[in-house]
Amino acid sequence: MSLQQQLEVGFKAHESWALRRQLRIPNNRRLWVCACMDERLPVDEALGIRGDRGDAHVFRNAGGLITDDAIRSAMLTCNFFGTQEIVIINHTECGMMSANAETLVNALKQKGIDVDNVQLDPALPELRLGKGAFSKWIKMFDDVDAICAAQVEYVRNHPLIPKDVAVSGWIWEVETGHLRKPHSRVSEKVNTSTAMGAK
Repeated sequence: MSLQQQLEVGFKAHESWALRRQLRIPNNRRLWVCACMDERLPVDEALGIRGDRGDAHVFRNAGGLITDDAIRSAMLTCNFFGTQEIVIINHTECGMMSANAETLVNALKQKGIDVDNVQLDPALPELRLGKGAFSKWIKMFDDVDAICAAQVEYVRNHPLIPKDVAVSGWIWEVETGHLRKPHSRVSEKVNTSTAMGAK
């Protein structure tokens, strides 16, 4: 292949990469991921993907929680960008389990923030939380397995997500560096007298 031909191939590949939304080219894995923003959760490593190579659309927020903005992003990628699979990743030792919501609300009030009158979206000034709703909006949780399983069901049944999109949830164990299914801890199944049912 001549240098000119190599350059032409490279240019075409780059053009497709740069214009993939206009050309309706989906991400490589047709995958949308919702994960916690915690730096201890290496999404690419956990899923065996390359985000920098276009394998997936990755949405990260505090807790890896399905919020209104997460649904907005999932709806767009599934309905218009060719995505066929959603993966939700929560993790152990998450900061969203480190305090209760009322503690955070009180801390913000002590800083002089009026949590009952906060604008949430500059494009929708009418979108405000009602009195006392701020603590629910923060979405602190106690059980990472329960929140992951509940989010999977919520997304599977959401009217903005096509029914043929596969949805799964996983827990990244910070302490082991491995993924597991919600409510499925290998450490509880190892060959011990307790795991084997001995008394």
